[in-house]
Amino acid sequence: MTADLAYVVIGASLLLAIVLPDLLNRWAISAPMVLVGVGMLIGLTPLPDGLPLDPQTNRVAIEHASELVIIVALMGVGLALDRPLELRDPRTWRRWSSTWRLLAIGMPITIAAIALLGWAAGLAPAVAILLGAALAPTDPVLASDVQVAGPQTGDHEVDERDELRFTLTSEAGLNDGLAFPFVYVAILLATEGAVSNWALEWVGFYLVAKIVIGVLAGLVVGKVLAYIAFRSSSRSLRVAERGESLLALAALIGSYGVGEVLGGYGFLSVFVCAMAFRSAERSHDYHAAMHEVAERLERLLTLFVLLILGIALTRGLLEALDWRGIAIGLALILVVRPAAGILALAPWPGRGERRSPLTRHQRWATAFFGVRGVGSVYYLAYAAGQDEALAQDWLWSTVAFTIVASVLIHGVLATPVMARVDPAEGRRRHP
Repeated sequence: MTADLAYVVIGASLLLAIVLPDLLNRWAISAPMVLVGVGMLIGLTPLPDGLPLDPQTNRVAIEHASELVIIVALMGVGLALDRPLELRDPRTWRRWSSTWRLLAIGMPITIAAIALLGWAAGLAPAVAILLGAALAPTDPVLASDVQVAGPQTGDHEVDERDELRFTLTSEAGLNDGLAFPFVYVAILLATEGAVSNWALEWVGFYLVAKIVIGVLAGLVVGKVLAYIAFRSSSRSLRVAERGESLLALAALIGSYGVGEVLGGYGFLSVFVCAMAFRSAERSHDYHAAMHEVAERLERLLTLFVLLILGIALTRGLLEALDWRGIAIGLALILVVRPAAGILALAPWPGRGERRSPLTRHQRWATAFFGVRGVGSVYYLAYAAGQDEALAQDWLWSTVAFTIVASVLIHGVLATPVMARVDPAEGRRRHP
């Protein structure tokens, strides 16, 4: 019966994932909002009896399901970005300045602020840090209304010029991997005790080595696959010529596997692999075909996960939620992320506001739209498997509440805010 019920739920979620985006295009409501709501309604019926919804009992399944959603999303994001990033060209790095500032300034501030709030609410230091690290990454899927639409291809190289959308998209593509070192701070603190026992190991291995390995693994895999797809001497291997877009699946799974086997952060490997592949024959239509495969798969997987999350919400996932979790979740969405983003994106002294790649209104919008999602679920599930102290029901309830609140608040405000920041956006959505 459980297997039959799973087919019903999967089929319904796939149907909704296919039809909802177009149905909701003209309204200030998103498909994730609807899927969570539908899931909550299903959870109130006897139908979900027997479904594996308990995060403690089914932690491994939740970890791998969320892991798959993230790597598919990261491949799509990496292929969607048109702005080049070349290791040996400083000019391209400067054009990503808003992204670097959100990652280097905004994300650590967010982690520290949430950890301090958790500690003040009575959490143990390791648990408080895990909460901050798990809620730090923004979601590369749920914020689709405020991100780039996809790769622009044609007869010439096209650069993505919407700075707001580019910044949010590139930030989401990178912070899923860059939050991992801070998750390891919580794990090491819980398993090895005093910071002095592992501080050097964390800096040398978890903060530096694993990031470098992940980036290099993704770069090599992306370059090799691009050479095969576009320039191989064997016609049968030049899959770009015949438009075999399923190479996207091989790229995301292969790059993630290589990055993890070598000891790096696989999430970074996937994103860098997509960027490296995108840099080859940038104007080729094949990139759009690969992106479409990744985008469709990520949409289906994400909305299915959100449907299950909605069912779990009314099946006991929020039982441990208290005023502390509600306060921390809302503080992250309404205060911490916006403040950290504004601080990170503020014009440098002496440079003048006109030198910032983002206008004042765009900086406010970028700071606000830090949508939380599947990445938070993955990090919590991963850490819970490392030590029992990090597997508290309260953490699951708080993270689930924060994700749902983010989906609702950001989903409702995405259309009107983007229309106000960019009036042309409103005309595109309401022709």
